[in-house]
Amino acid sequence: MRFLDQAKIYISSGDGGAGCISFRREKFIEFGGPDGGNGGRGGDVWAECVQNLNTLIDYRYQQHFKAKTGGHGMGRDRSGAKGADRVIKVPPGTQIFAEDQKTLLADMANPGDRALLAKGGNGGFGNAHFKSSTNQAPRHANPGLPGEELTIWLRLKMIADAGLVGLPNAGKSTFLATVSAAKPKIADYPFTTLHPNLGVVRAGEVDFVLADIPGLIEGASEGAGLGTRFLGHVERTKVLLHLVDATEEDVGSAYRTVRQELKAYGAELKEKKEIVALSKCDAVDEETLAQRLEALKKAAKKTPLVLSAVSGAGVRDALFALARDIGSADKREAAESSDAHEPWRP
Repeated sequence: MRFLDQAKIYISSGDGGAGCISFRREKFIEFGGPDGGNGGRGGDVWAECVQNLNTLIDYRYQQHFKAKTGGHGMGRDRSGAKGADRVIKVPPGTQIFAEDQKTLLADMANPGDRALLAKGGNGGFGNAHFKSSTNQAPRHANPGLPGEELTIWLRLKMIADAGLVGLPNAGKSTFLATVSAAKPKIADYPFTTLHPNLGVVRAGEVDFVLADIPGLIEGASEGAGLGTRFLGHVERTKVLLHLVDATEEDVGSAYRTVRQELKAYGAELKEKKEIVALSKCDAVDEETLAQRLEALKKAAKKTPLVLSAVSGAGVRDALFALARDIGSADKREAAESSDAHEPWRP
């Protein structure tokens, strides 16, 4: 299944049903009076987060969603039925934006979350509603109010435990293919990966989800190379594995470029726990590897891991480092959650 992380759709809530003009007509009742019922309210448009979806591909083939119109009022004081709602199902991690792509309408982070996007129009009053002491036989009724029409953007930010970042062709897809059952496209040229990929990884007894996003370039935080869309996928991760290609002439500059884009993007990406690794170590000789490892250590101010996804060297150490940091983050979140719910004692 193809991964789609953004979609533009059009939604419309249902119009309200029209009120009815009717008068009671029965044998031996000469002046029955008005008995026109009210129209029913139009259906609403809801967004619902469901567990079994992981892409927005369905919205490539259908972009228009409309709720049902409310039922019209009828004689004998019968009101129209409410129009059926329309529910748009989205995967966890979906954010819903207005047409300007800046105004956040809803953040559907967890399965079961629901958000009202467009409210149905109210039904019109029937002529029975307008009966008064001075107007015993009103001959007018209200039409139903129109529903709301909106253009919205769905933007999926994958919920993964760890994320792979780095310049294009740094070996991220090869690493993901090696450690999981994911099958991303792999080739020896930049920008092979055009869509984010997810893989489930096991390190010892720990399973976690690893996200591989397309390579970042300078200016990614401002949208270059669709960078803002790609960086959004690692917002919710707990740890980043930053891969730097050992065949790069200036590994320090390559590291700093990605770090600068993470910092410029915001969303606390620069504060996330980061594991730095020198990838493709089997592609250079030992002397060159030692020089570039030292240069990367100086730029990152920490000792990098050395790995090769092709030969498997250092891959196990990287996975256990990721699992350890994910476990620490989970414990920290659990502690913060328990502190937040602890009852106050004077």
